[in-house]
Amino acid sequence: MKYSKICAWRFGLSLGIWWAVAVFVVGLLAIGGHYGFDFVVVLSHVYVGYANTIGGSIIGALWAFVDGFVFGFLMMWLYNCMLPKA
Repeated sequence: MKYSKICAWRFGLSLGIWWAVAVFVVGLLAIGGHYGFDFVVVLSHVYVGYANTIGGSIIGALWAFVDGFVFGFLMMWLYNCMLPKA
């Protein structure tokens, strides 16, 4: 079976964008203190400045983008390193 390499940069970028959008949306939904509030509280310990405000959601989204990009890039880099040599 032939496996193809995956571009680590593109995968990291796409994962970073998706994670940033998710963190931003949940931050906005938590403004009323209902849906997602506990999620925001937990992530605020990891992402400095993340809160259930518009500004806090933007800060959290920036942190989430960096976090998602680095994780996605490293995951695909490791995947590509483990592919059998052709």
